[in-house]
Formats: sequence, C-alpha cells, structure tokens
Amino acid sequence: MSKLLENPEAQQDADDQEVAQSEAPLMEHLVELRQRLIYSLVAVAVLFVACFFFASQIFNILLGPFERAVGNIEDVELIYTAPQEFFFTQLKVALFSAIFLAFPVIAIQIYRFIAPGLYKRERRAFLPFIVATPILFILGASLVYFGVMPLAMKFFISLEQTGSGQASIQMVTRVSEYLSLTMTLLLAFGFCFQLPVILVLLATAELISSDNLKSWRKYAIVGILTLAAFLTPPEPMTQLGLAVPVFLLYELSILAVRLVERSRKPLESETDSSN
Repeated sequence: MSKLLENPEAQQDADDQEVAQSEAPLMEHLVELRQRLIYSLVAVAVLFVACFFFASQIFNILLGPFERAVGNIEDVELIYTAPQEFFFTQLKVALFSAIFLAFPVIAIQIYRFIAPGLYKRERRAFLPFIVATPILFILGASLVYFGVMPLAMKFFISLEQTGSGQASIQMVTRVSEYLSLTMTLLLAFGFCFQLPVILVLLATAELISSDNLKSWRKYAIVGILTLAAFLTPPEPMTQLGLAVPVFLLYELSILAVRLVERSRKPLESETDSSN
C-alpha cells in the first residue's frame, strides 16, 4: 500500500486493472438486459398488432360495467367529438391489452435476468411471487369490472336531471373519457393488490417484520384511505371498494410475513449449529 501511495503511476495502473476486471461483467449484464428488453418489446409489439384488429371488441367488453349500470346495452350511448378520437382510443385499448397479455413474457424475462445472481434457495423463493403477481392483479381488475365500476357508473347516472319544469341534464360519455376512467381504476386496483407481494418481499429481505406491520396499522389505514380518495372518483362506494380490500390485504400480509419469519427460524438454527 505504501508503495502505491509513493508511486502514483502504480496506483493508476491498479485502478485501471480494477476497472478492466469489472468492465467485462458489466458489459455482459448490459447485453443480457438489452436482450431481455428486446424480447419483452417484441412480445408487446406482436400482441399490440393483434389486439388492434380486435380493439372494438375489446372496448365493447370494457363497456360491460356501463351495461350493468343502465341494465341494457342498447341504452349505452357514447360519443367522440373529434374525428381521430375513437381511433386513438382504439390504439390505447390495443396497447393496454398487449401489455396485459404480455405480462407473463415480461415476468419471465425479468426472472431470467436476475436468476443467475440468486442462490438456488432464493430462486425457489422468488418463483411464487412471479405467480402471485398476475393472479393478484387479475383479482383487483375483476373487482373493478364486476363490482366497483358498475357502482360508480350508477352513481354518475343518478346525477342526471330529468322531468318537467326543469332543464334536462343527461350524461353523454366520450369514448376516450370512459376508457381513461376504466383503465385508471383497473391499474389502480391491480397495483394496489400487489401489496402482499411487496411486503412479503421486504420481509424476505429482512427489511420489515410482522411487528413493524402491526405497529404501522393505524398509519396504513390513513394511507390506504388517502390513496383510495386520490385514485378513485369522488364517490364513497368506489373509494370504499378500493380501501376495504387493500386493508384486508394488509392484514393478510401480516400473516404471510409471520409465516416467512417462522420458516426462517429453522434455517437460522441450522446455521448456528453448523458454526
């Protein structure tokens, strides 16, 4: 070390050698990352083209909550006020559907990118999270489609004003605005339903514990209510439709984290005994 300090050139050579040793693995990781991104983008692009041909049918499926709110599909009326509006709406529908359908491919590419850096036990522990993520997202989206969105549309329709002796006020929805509301709720519920996955991952990394989650419960309630008020329309039933399931998932996460802690104890005892 003293020789390096006395000789700046030797220090520079040592630094250059260290950079050269780390450069190859870094480049390999970047090449691998580029390859995984290309696979994911190709999957999204292929599915986007396929979904665009069925964009109208997909949009009609998304009209299901509106139909249940009014009771008859023939009474559902939407408009577009610009010539290109419905075309761009179809593009958004196709892109949204493509990303949703390509999620298994994207998840596999993420797993294959990070798996070489994990131990065998860690790879086995990571796989359930990849399976649980789309399942929880579909559960959240299903809650929106079959429960929350029809309630929200009924509330908005109830604000209409009809009858003699007063001005007639009717809700005539634009296709782009309906799609925006539907996608916002689907994504909001889908991502909020990932709470157990995130908390269990943090517990697996020993960043949080079940005691932490129990002590944070009152703050979690305030945060969940605030998030629900921010992400959903200003309608109490819709906000509770998000807040209540997410709080139940928080309580479920506490139980899941406790199971992780119990499964960790035998491994820690084996490590202590071997030492």
